[in-house]
Amino acid sequence: MRNSTRFSRLGRVLRQAALLAALASSAAGAGEFIVARQSVPDIKAMFGQVESRDVAPARTRIGGTIVSRSVDEGAQVKAGDVIAVVADQKLALQAQALDGQLSALSSQLDNANVAFQRAADLLPRGFTTKAAYDQAKTNVDVLAHQVESMRSQRALVSQQMSEGAVLSPKDGQVLTMSAIPGAVVLPGESIARIAAGTLYLRLSLPERHAALLQLGAPVALAPRGLDLGGASGDAQHKGRIVKIYPEIDNGRVIADAEMDSLGDYFIGERVQIFAPVGRRDVLLVPRAAVTTRAGVDYVRVVRPEGDLDVAVVFADSAERDKVEVLSGLRDGDKVLVP
Repeated sequence: MRNSTRFSRLGRVLRQAALLAALASSAAGAGEFIVARQSVPDIKAMFGQVESRDVAPARTRIGGTIVSRSVDEGAQVKAGDVIAVVADQKLALQAQALDGQLSALSSQLDNANVAFQRAADLLPRGFTTKAAYDQAKTNVDVLAHQVESMRSQRALVSQQMSEGAVLSPKDGQVLTMSAIPGAVVLPGESIARIAAGTLYLRLSLPERHAALLQLGAPVALAPRGLDLGGASGDAQHKGRIVKIYPEIDNGRVIADAEMDSLGDYFIGERVQIFAPVGRRDVLLVPRAAVTTRAGVDYVRVVRPEGDLDVAVVFADSAERDKVEVLSGLRDGDKVLVP
C-alpha cells in the first residue's frame, strides 16, 4: 500500500515536471509582441441595394394589338433585337387603298403620256394648236407629281407597319415584360424594362455619418446570408464609394458604391456591406496569441515578476490575423506569441 502511494506521488511529480518543461520550452520559443494603440477605420455593417446604372424602357411606336412576344423576364438582349410585335389592321387597309389609287394614277399617267406624245407629233405639222400641246404636257406633269405623292404616302404606311416591331433600346437584361399577346397598346406605351448599365450599390446611411463619408473610401460586400456579426475580412467583393448625394432624404444620406463584380446579383437585391464611417483607436494583438481555456480567452503577458495569463475580451478586426482587444490589456504591454 505504501509502495503504491509512493509511486503515484512520483508519477504526479514527473507529469508536473514535464508540463513545466513544455511551458518553459514554448515560452522560450515564443516571440514578443508589443501592444500599441493604433488608429483604424471605423467599419460599420450596413445594407445596400443592387441597382443598374441605366434602365431603359422598350416602348411601342404605333398603337395596335400585340400579336407576339419574343423574350421573357431575365433574357439577355442586344440593341435592336425584336422584343414584341404590334399590328394595326387599319394600316393594312390603308396600304391596300393606296395601292389601288397608285394603280389608277399610273394608268392615267400612261394615257397622259400617250396624249402628250400625239400632240408633240401633230404640232410641227400644224394639225394641233400650241394650247393643246401645253395642256397635254401639263396633264403629264400633274399626274407624275400625284404618282410621286401617292408613292410617298405608301412608303409612309409601310414604315408605320415596320414600326410595329418593338426593339430593345440597348444591350442588357430584361427586367419586366408586360406584353401579352392580344392586348391593345397605345403609341409610346412601355412594355418592357431593360437593365442596360453596369451594376452598383445604392447605400442609405444615417445622417450622423454624412460628415464622415469620403469619396473613394473602400467598401466590402459580405457573402450572402452573413449576419451582422460577420467580419469584413470575409468579404467576397471589394469596391469604393464613387458618389455622395448632397441631399439628405428622410434622415438618410445616399451614396453609390461601385464593386469589382456584381454579375450574379439580382437587380433590387438588398445586400450587407462594410463601409468606413470614420476612424478610432484600438489595441490589436495577433490572433495566435489568444488561447481559450474553460471558455475564457487568455493572453500571456510578459511582466517583471514573471509571465502572466491575462483574461481578455476581444472582437474580430478587419485584419484576419489580428483581433481587437476590448479589455484586459494596456498600451505598451508585451504579449507572447507562440
